[in-house]
Amino acid sequence: MRHRVKKIKIKNGIDYKIALIRNLAMSVIIYDKMKTTAAKAKAVQPFVERLITIAKRAKDKKNGIREIERLLQHTNSSKKIFEVLLDKYKDRDSGFTRITKLGYRSGDNAPVVQIELV
Repeated sequence: MRHRVKKIKIKNGIDYKIALIRNLAMSVIIYDKMKTTAAKAKAVQPFVERLITIAKRAKDKKNGIREIERLLQHTNSSKKIFEVLLDKYKDRDSGFTRITKLGYRSGDNAPVVQIELV
């Protein structure tokens, strides 16, 4: 039974899931918004929120950048979090992302959403 267990299921194994979430998170951070399927957006949303929270709680900027680069493996996205997004979200505790429904994809009728930074 999986009562009250919130977990997004993405097929193709754990390595694929980790790589997918990292790449989607980097795209959201660098471009501020992205169109994808609903399941992928719901999977990447807590990861992006956690990255911004890690940056806000970091006492030292250098160690915070190291920790975020360990999770993302991309230098431009970690720098953008510390230079741009921390000033933008200094008064906000959570809710850094928003998911907006756009419709359905024509090929396979999958629900398409836009995930963006608020």
